[in-house]
Amino acid sequence: MDSVSIRLLAASDFDQAAGLVGLAWQRNEAAIVAACEAIVGAIERGGKLIACGNGGSAADAQHFVAELVGKYLLTRRALPALALTTNTSLLTAIGNDLSFEDTFARQLDALARRGDVVVCISTSGSSPNVVLAARRAHELGATVVALTGARGQRLIDAADVAIVVPSDSTPRIQELHGLVIHAICHAVESALAG
Repeated sequence: MDSVSIRLLAASDFDQAAGLVGLAWQRNEAAIVAACEAIVGAIERGGKLIACGNGGSAADAQHFVAELVGKYLLTRRALPALALTTNTSLLTAIGNDLSFEDTFARQLDALARRGDVVVCISTSGSSPNVVLAARRAHELGATVVALTGARGQRLIDAADVAIVVPSDSTPRIQELHGLVIHAICHAVESALAG
């Protein structure tokens, strides 16, 4: 492949992502604000954020938690957050002994409490283990925030707050999820830093 072809492909990715940024904000402004308010409220009342997802969304869940427990922009107290994607022994035990579909819901049974916020991330919105986690979080009295794409109706239906990237492209959805996570971390950290 020559440099002109490479340049055209790369430019196409940048153009697609740039075109989605404004549209995603326009369609999700209220949901992003609601997610921030839910997270701040949960932490102020002694609750925590719990995040889950598969593949790239698992990385997003861990990134989200790292920004809250560590820091985003401000040096401040650690905020209570955990990702359900990090314990490989537990994930493989649940997957092997129960089912892969139970990998997150089973952990929520042990860790989630009424008043927590559970962030369920799925570009497709149809990952069985993520949808089941959202449903289980409701049963346990947690608020569910979903990050998904345009076809994510199953997860949207299971959420209290749904942030939906208006795209069917997995790479574009993941890129915008990263922006959403940073925007939420910025607002949550600023609200709780004092």
